Amino acid sequence: MKKKGWLTLLASLMLVFTAACGGSGGTKTSDGGTTPAPGGGGEAAPKEDKVVVWTYPVHGKYEDELKEHVADLKEKYPHITVETEVLSWAEGPKKFDVALNAGNPPDLYFHAVDGAYVDTGLALELTPYITDEIKNDYLPGTLELGQIQGKQYGLPLYQSLWAWGGNKKILEEAGIDWKSIQENGWTWTEFKAAADKLTTKLPNGKTRYALVTDGTSLDFIEMLTRSNGMPDVLNDKGEFQWNDERILDTMTFISDLMKAGHMPAETAAIQPAKRMDWFYAEEAAIVSKAIPYYDVMLQNRAKDIDSGTVQGEKIDFVLLPVPHNDGAERKTSMFGEGYVAFKQKKDKGEEHAKNTFLIMEGLSGAKAGNSANELVLPFVRKSQAEYFEGKGLGTEPTIKAAEIFANFKDIPVTLSLDAKNSGNQKKFKEQVVKPNIQALFSGEKTPEEIAQDFKDKGKQILGQ
Repeated sequence: MKKKGWLTLLASLMLVFTAACGGSGGTKTSDGGTTPAPGGGGEAAPKEDKVVVWTYPVHGKYEDELKEHVADLKEKYPHITVETEVLSWAEGPKKFDVALNAGNPPDLYFHAVDGAYVDTGLALELTPYITDEIKNDYLPGTLELGQIQGKQYGLPLYQSLWAWGGNKKILEEAGIDWKSIQENGWTWTEFKAAADKLTTKLPNGKTRYALVTDGTSLDFIEMLTRSNGMPDVLNDKGEFQWNDERILDTMTFISDLMKAGHMPAETAAIQPAKRMDWFYAEEAAIVSKAIPYYDVMLQNRAKDIDSGTVQGEKIDFVLLPVPHNDGAERKTSMFGEGYVAFKQKKDKGEEHAKNTFLIMEGLSGAKAGNSANELVLPFVRKSQAEYFEGKGLGTEPTIKAAEIFANFKDIPVTLSLDAKNSGNQKKFKEQVVKPNIQALFSGEKTPEEIAQDFKDKGKQILGQ
């Protein structure tokens, strides 16, 4: 054989040997898979991409936790750069709405799914990317919390639970049987009777109020209307609810608390963080809204008091159900919060959509269950429950109370509404409900005037 033939044969054998030995330059990832190396032959190396994530300080340690998740994802998907921004609860929603309306939302946004997002045409439907393995990992009824009319747009991270929170010492000194209330609930009449006992003058001349809430959000009114037979402004059939005697009764209940001095006169100006200052100072017996995480938060505060880094009295937390109208059923506000995926007006293509889902799944998996664990909320995935088994942070009474409250949960109406109704409901809340609630707290409008305004504006905005 000629020399040229030998060289050709030798080169062929070297190629075969290289392929057999896996010499493509691929690297092992942390989960045992292999990531192709650039220029390694075979399949083309994945194209470099960037996924933008906007989120919130979900719990006290979430920013550090997020950095760990991003590092894990970079190891698993080296071709994807994850750019994160942690928004403030106060300003974040406005920033997101501006970006969404401009057609340039982040790829992933931490929020509950919303039909108004779908109405923009920019929400990314996830059905093509969700495998059976992922579906089967979700606990019954939890994956649906990321759906709008049966289509998947989000992956829930936990099941949120809204309630009220009380100071155990103050409640017991006033003779309030909080254990019975956790078990059996309480009516508006029963709450008013308790409020009479809880509202008092303190030795320093200040008033201790029965209840303090913030006056800038809609959480308070939504919890009370839900506890008066109205699941939301609309019901799951899209029918207007806040246009009859039930909304007038709800407004009157709030107005009566204000007139009786059970809530601060300056409620309309109280920011969410400020209401907790009242609670810490023991100038509020009960705070709305409260989530089970407040139990952990107050445990950590007690440690800081012991160490001398924080001044104040230690507070033992009691999770309380929202009182319901005397003729209505007890209800708990629960919904799924997690990541929702979006496209941009200038679509970045299918590969980017797939990469977005890879990051979304990574931020919602087993280790991400720490958010539910920290917040003392129900897990949504089997892998999360297994990963954090025996590591629960809440006290036994709070965990038990949350389990009881969950038996009375209302499925969010927004999951059943079409995009038009969902968008109109959001518009009604922003343009009509917010200013009217402020006017109610400040005494500028009567419950009757507000109820009439709801009827009138409901015809204009909702067509009902």
